[in-house]
Amino acid sequence: MLKGSCLCGSVQYQIDGELGDIMMCHCQKCRKANGTAYATNAAVNTSEFHFIDDHSSVAEYESTPGVFRVFCQKCGSPLYSRRPQMPDVLRLRIGTLDTPVTTKPVTHIFVGSKAEWEDIHDDLPQYNERP
Repeated sequence: MLKGSCLCGSVQYQIDGELGDIMMCHCQKCRKANGTAYATNAAVNTSEFHFIDDHSSVAEYESTPGVFRVFCQKCGSPLYSRRPQMPDVLRLRIGTLDTPVTTKPVTHIFVGSKAEWEDIHDDLPQYNERP
């Protein structure tokens, strides 16, 4: 079981399962949504993701047709993204996890549109788009 929360603690969640592969996404939308060079995401089964207690602070924004970014409307913490055409999977922003994660990222995706000021300094595979 994994637990996580937003910056202000208004939103808390639990995952009753495992994280999928951890990927670092360098697309422009992830950069803007997270205010960083990339978003670090892992797939999670929707059926294994549960909000704890009140989650009235959760909001979502359709950033691209069919892509919804879910966040805390009080502090702005990005939580996950979802796609109605893929209802069984959420893309969790693993920086919101409170439980320590022992697995490491496996790849960089959308490096074809990464920020011009960013240099990648590891040996992980890099893909211009999603493999």
